[in-house]
Amino acid sequence: MKFNFLNIKQRYNLKDYKFSLVALVTTISIIGIFVVGSAQASVQGKQIAGVVMGTIAMIVISLIDYEWVLNMYWLLYGVNIVLLLAVLFFGENINGATRWLNLGFVQFQPSDLTKIITILFFAKFLMEREQAINNKKTIIQAAALILPSLILIYKQPNLSNTICLATVFCIMLYMGGLSYKFIGTVLAITIPTAALFLTIVVQPNQPFLKDYQQARILAWLEPEKYATDEAYQQINSVMAIGSGQLSGKGYNSNTTTSVKNGNFISEPQTDFIFAIIGEELGFVGCCVVIILLLLIVITCILIGVKAKDTGGRLICGGVATLIGVQSFINISVATQIFPNTGISLPFVSYGMTSVVCFYMGIGFVLNVGLQPNKYQ
Repeated sequence: MKFNFLNIKQRYNLKDYKFSLVALVTTISIIGIFVVGSAQASVQGKQIAGVVMGTIAMIVISLIDYEWVLNMYWLLYGVNIVLLLAVLFFGENINGATRWLNLGFVQFQPSDLTKIITILFFAKFLMEREQAINNKKTIIQAAALILPSLILIYKQPNLSNTICLATVFCIMLYMGGLSYKFIGTVLAITIPTAALFLTIVVQPNQPFLKDYQQARILAWLEPEKYATDEAYQQINSVMAIGSGQLSGKGYNSNTTTSVKNGNFISEPQTDFIFAIIGEELGFVGCCVVIILLLLIVITCILIGVKAKDTGGRLICGGVATLIGVQSFINISVATQIFPNTGISLPFVSYGMTSVVCFYMGIGFVLNVGLQPNKYQ
């Protein structure tokens, strides 16, 4: 299927372009720009640049046939592994983590791109094996193919993105047609194993987690004992969100007791951006952000329902899952539901790589929407 940049209407029908999804993403990104500017004014310009680059990438990708992209899925897989290996050997260490490649003019975090590539790869992989999804061979192959990415991201170390990617992978398997019998069997094994794992990792000299990761879990279980160190940020985050009450203290609040001005949370423009939203925009602002994210997820799912093939459906479902899961983890950390772990709030947190990659994901969803069932 050839692509024609000059005559889009010959190829696509403009009424199928999901401008509602574009509007939702743009709205939450604008909120993100303002909140990031309030949290750390010096990086607001970079956030604006990330949104602009992301918007351009989204528009371009939305006009490229996703089937053509999926046909290069093995090439994409290879590029992903090469980038993650490059981080392992040549990555830049920042705050004890090696997650970035320094390209000279910008720092690039390949694990963000890994999520999008993984969605594209398994959309094609599972579509080609749709009739054999419940065969042991297919499941073993899929697990073997996701494992290198999970290991390389975990070694950065980046446990939060490892969990997020693994969750997206599992849900894509389910969307691909994995039987409930197999899912039930896996859950019957996984839940007790997870409980056993949690019991072991809180013990002294456990072999699975690094010391700081264990400390974060212990601080989550007993925050009072770690109130001055490991639990400090989460406790202050919850207090900040609560202090905003219904309508917040006001945008760019200058009160000395605020989270950003009192230095109660390090890097509030990234992992704890939700605390800034809660403090300055209050319960109303938090609800607006959550509703916008929820509407983006729902819109992606609805586009996927009308996709012309399994590959398109899995792309939409994968992007929806990624946005939903990552948002849930970020907000849960900020509200102390989950242990402290570093992961961005989609479209809102500061981070050019993250913003651009999420826009790329939306671009693929938009292209799926341009090719609904009626074009078959």
